[in-house]
Amino acid sequence: MPLPGRSAPRSRKPPPPPGDIPDNQAYVTAAGPSGSYRLEVPEGWAETRTESSISYTDKLNSITVDEAQATAAPTIKSVTANDLPQLQKTTPSMALGDVTEFSLPGGKGLRIRYQADSGPDPVTQKVRRQAVERYLFWKNGTVAALTLAGPKDADNADPWSKVSGSFRWLR
Repeated sequence: MPLPGRSAPRSRKPPPPPGDIPDNQAYVTAAGPSGSYRLEVPEGWAETRTESSISYTDKLNSITVDEAQATAAPTIKSVTANDLPQLQKTTPSMALGDVTEFSLPGGKGLRIRYQADSGPDPVTQKVRRQAVERYLFWKNGTVAALTLAGPKDADNADPWSKVSGSFRWLR
């Protein structure tokens, strides 16, 4: 019971975990380097482009789309035989979650979920465990690999759903 003249202490909400993308984050439309797709990305994130990829980063989170030629749509069998061994070779401490089919407004494809270590922070050299979702969209001989990564304990389900659900082929 509070003392006379004083109000009861307010319960404080704990701060969000590191890497948690705020629910009120604004998004902007971005087009891939080839102009063959578009998607919504968080406004204000740093952008990096190459001839075949585009990436966005902010603090502990990243969004990358890599385009490549592919003669056929990826299958669980082809991803398991080819993509996963390559990911395991190039991804520090990768721990596979699952490979599943998805159907989103931008098309059907495969989703690979896994955990991996981030690169070291340039200042602190700290490495964080990341939760990663990789969506493989395929159309007309092109595969677009959309990779979403953020700290393992961050609640980024809604932002990742918004980004992956916004992917659209333009041609």
